[in-house]
Amino acid sequence: MSEHTANHATSRTFLLVWIGLVALTMIEVWLAYIRLDLRLMLILLLGLSVCKAGMIMSFFMHLKYEKFSLTLLLVPALVVCICLMAIFFPDGIRALQMRN
Repeated sequence: MSEHTANHATSRTFLLVWIGLVALTMIEVWLAYIRLDLRLMLILLLGLSVCKAGMIMSFFMHLKYEKFSLTLLLVPALVVCICLMAIFFPDGIRALQMRN
């Protein structure tokens, strides 16, 4: 039987990640109140959301301590989710195209 050594984060690490998530959320809320171009705002909000999702998956779902191949399994799921969102919510894409 092989020995499994678990590398777990401390409470301090979880607290710092939580503070980071709150800070990113506050930036997202602030971006909603300022007047930006729609495309720029969507790109910024999507980027911040991906960062937050990565932090959540890495620390709270403990993927940071898993094998890299297990983490790579999430990439096809991300592509499928983006494609499904484009199929079921095409209005956002049409709205961006109509603004041109």
